Amino acid sequence: MYGPWPDLRAWNGRLPGPGRPASTPTVAALVGAVLVIAESLPLDRPGVGWLVSVVAAAIALLVARPVTGGPPPLVTRPAPGTRWDQYAWGAATIALLGVGTFRAAGWLFALCVATAALTSALALGGGRSMRAVLTTYAISFFAVLYALPWLGRGLTRIRRKSGDGPAPIRIAGTAAASVVLLAVFGLLFASADPAFARLSESLIPEIGVGSAFRWIFLAVLATPVLAGALYLRVAPPHLADLDQTEGGKVSRLEWAVPLGLLTLLFAAFVTVQLAVLFGGERHVLTTAGLTYAEYARGGFWQLCFVIGLTLVVLAGAARWAPREAPGDRAVFRCVLGALTLLTLVIVASALVRMQVYIDTYGLTRLRLLVACCELWFGVVLLMVLAAGIRIRAPWLPRAAIAVGVLALIGLAVANPDLRIARNQLDRPADRVDVRYLSGLSPDAVPALTGIDDPDDRFCVLNTISLGMGGNEWREWNLGRATARDLIGDRPRPVNLYQCEASRFGY
Repeated sequence: MYGPWPDLRAWNGRLPGPGRPASTPTVAALVGAVLVIAESLPLDRPGVGWLVSVVAAAIALLVARPVTGGPPPLVTRPAPGTRWDQYAWGAATIALLGVGTFRAAGWLFALCVATAALTSALALGGGRSMRAVLTTYAISFFAVLYALPWLGRGLTRIRRKSGDGPAPIRIAGTAAASVVLLAVFGLLFASADPAFARLSESLIPEIGVGSAFRWIFLAVLATPVLAGALYLRVAPPHLADLDQTEGGKVSRLEWAVPLGLLTLLFAAFVTVQLAVLFGGERHVLTTAGLTYAEYARGGFWQLCFVIGLTLVVLAGAARWAPREAPGDRAVFRCVLGALTLLTLVIVASALVRMQVYIDTYGLTRLRLLVACCELWFGVVLLMVLAAGIRIRAPWLPRAAIAVGVLALIGLAVANPDLRIARNQLDRPADRVDVRYLSGLSPDAVPALTGIDDPDDRFCVLNTISLGMGGNEWREWNLGRATARDLIGDRPRPVNLYQCEASRFGY
């Protein structure tokens, strides 16, 4: 009769929810963050507005807390505290979205945004395994639904006067009245004096139909997302049972025989294909009818799929293989260690193939991304070998994600489009792909100004300048700002085809 009763909500009580309404600072932080996001976030390109928006959201998350004081609830569910690694994942999210302040490459920033969604789930949910991360994604929808009435109770509380001071809703009304008065008299003063009008135009953003629609769209989109994040921040989900790295065990025969046979298959493949795997340029030259493209592409994607599938097999074996007895541990280390080492050989083979391809045909975005993914696979496999020393490795999933995040941030620091342009321009002049260079982002402009042929340089730089957009502050980007300084004011052709037509006279 007096509880606690079983939680009949979705997800078996994984979303306990705060026991009290949202506090006044929480509601104010939400409103402030939404206003900043609506004004700052660029919709179509990387820019400093992404960094401003994520910082505003982070401040709101740090401020969020339920109301304190009052009578204690009948049933209390202790919420887990915030760990240091959650703050680290939050900082990684800010760093990933801050890439848009420095790099103009849209493909790179899209990868950063997708990875930031993963790191934000780790920061809010606090899960230690991929199952916990996926569960955090799944319950985010319910968190948004639960957050709206939670914030509604907080707003209801704000409307009531507390103590001898004014109610918070009256403070908000005072602020709104002040804004209205300043707007009315400011417009009158601006119409009376041209100097004051110029000052007002520089300080007050231009308001039009497009701007109003943009603010409303972003506010409607950001409010529920940020409200759900605040709800998870105040009352973190219960995911501890999903962080277990071991499941129901199978017998040694049931897992060792299939993986042992798979290891023998890997060994046979590596032995038979040894000349092909590491033959490189010599293998291409000594094989009749074999080109560099065929050598690099032959089986490359299959090998990549094999590597990814092997990581899944290793994760399954680590979860279900018994390791209590000394014999079980010995077989575990022997079979999985051999399989991991052979997979590392295949990773090295894929990297050699890709390097031959790059040396022959030049560096591109796809080839660079594939090479980075192969290197990440190799690092993860090395961590798997290190984990085999102590058998148990609950840190491995988060460490693998952290390595991927650091690799992506390192790639952004290295400025990939600039390196691609330099690699292409180091090739013979008759093999430079002008059309491909024209598709690079403004990050590559410092290298593209060194194109020897003046017609090619004109076409490439002016084609890139067509896609740089306007000069709004929220879209400011170091790569685009540098490109504008280097390109300057040049006559711009309509498109690349017009460049080619004027060059070749047709």
